[in-house]
Amino acid sequence: MNASLALQYVVIALAVMVSAVVVMQKQWPNAARRLRIALALPLLRAGRPAMLQMIGRGIAPAARVEAGTCGGCNGCGSDDNPPTKPAG
Repeated sequence: MNASLALQYVVIALAVMVSAVVVMQKQWPNAARRLRIALALPLLRAGRPAMLQMIGRGIAPAARVEAGTCGGCNGCGSDDNPPTKPAG
């Protein structure tokens, strides 16, 4: 096998893998998120080298932002009890 044929195979394999990742993220976003978490968690454990932790942070999905602007517990500014302004 010559070098140009091997390079062709590598380029085609990369294109197939990238397209598979894109399809998985579009069709099954929750499964893709769980997979990214499962791949990132072992790399983010304490005691791992900094390079592995950096790769883990790159793989890990962004934190989900729930309803509301703070993205937290949904207990601070519900519609039933709007926050009161201080007098003055």
